[in-house]
Amino acid sequence: MRDIDKFRGCLIGGAAGDALGYAVEFLREEQIFSKYGDKGIAEYSLKNGVAQISDDTQMTLFTANGLLFGTTRGMIRGIMGSYESYIQIMYQCWYKTQTESYPINEDYLYSWLLNVPELFSRRAPGMTCLAAIEHGAKGSTSEPINNSKGCGGVMRVAPIGLYFCDKGISFERTDMIGAEAAALTHGHDLGFIPAAALVHIIRSIVEKGTTIKEAVDDAILTMQTLFPKAAHIADFTEIMQKAVMLASTEKSDLAAIHQLGEGWVAEETLAIAVYCSLKYQDDFDKAIRTSVNHNGDSDSTGAVTGNILGAYIGYDAIPAKYKNNLELHDLTLEIADDLYNDCKISEYTLDQDEVWDKKYYKAEYFRATTD
Repeated sequence: MRDIDKFRGCLIGGAAGDALGYAVEFLREEQIFSKYGDKGIAEYSLKNGVAQISDDTQMTLFTANGLLFGTTRGMIRGIMGSYESYIQIMYQCWYKTQTESYPINEDYLYSWLLNVPELFSRRAPGMTCLAAIEHGAKGSTSEPINNSKGCGGVMRVAPIGLYFCDKGISFERTDMIGAEAAALTHGHDLGFIPAAALVHIIRSIVEKGTTIKEAVDDAILTMQTLFPKAAHIADFTEIMQKAVMLASTEKSDLAAIHQLGEGWVAEETLAIAVYCSLKYQDDFDKAIRTSVNHNGDSDSTGAVTGNILGAYIGYDAIPAKYKNNLELHDLTLEIADDLYNDCKISEYTLDQDEVWDKKYYKAEYFRATTD
């Protein structure tokens, strides 16, 4: 059932895991524990008073913008392209924030997020994403543009799982939108199958009210149905099942995570996130801390863990320390609310929601960010 608290929890949880992990993304375990103590990083490392998000959350926000941009154009014009085509446009807008300076001097910007100066910050953007988007982000699952399975595809697709809750669209179609959104930049099947699986997990949790374990198990089976001929579907199934198994053991967290990898590639990112979400499904703080205190891609494993567990427990249950000082907290909350409320205007009712029109049709909306 559509629940605004779950929508908010998913996006804020993801941003929280991203921000906690971003501070230690390129540190080895011995460096993390030497700097932060035996438990590793447990509080935000603030810069200029904020816990900085990385490219993971930036691209997640642009993914959400793509969904709402597409629907709004369809409602107003009576015809629309594929959702992945609008997401592609938004990734090109994100690329401008990484390569140009604010403000962008163009007649039409497509994304109102280009009116947010704080997003014009390079936060260790993935080289695969940058290179692919520079050339148009024209990949698909059927016509891949590279052989990358980096985690840049999976870490940004959570809004897709949220948005299609209770819309009467099949899970398989929604999952494929997630896969195609990832394949815009990542062509290896293990670059886009985990993205489809994450979309499935989040939608299952929010729409069906399933447990995390039920959602993960169903995602594993569905991926086998969706991608029966994928060269590495067996590898995906194996690592996901391993994550589920490890979460039920008494093995130490680091020993378990070491069996799953470091998270630089998509299947490892999702597996580590699934492990942490299952192992500590009743303790958001412990789950997020576990997901980032390891050798690997800490911001991405933290972000995906936060997406899953935030969708499960909801925004109100996320500890206050993860909301306070979180960069662009209010903006992220606003995007979550927009995904939940969705487009309610048409060509006949534009004047009934001026803010929505300025956001998702004219891209003229300016929001004073104070968070």
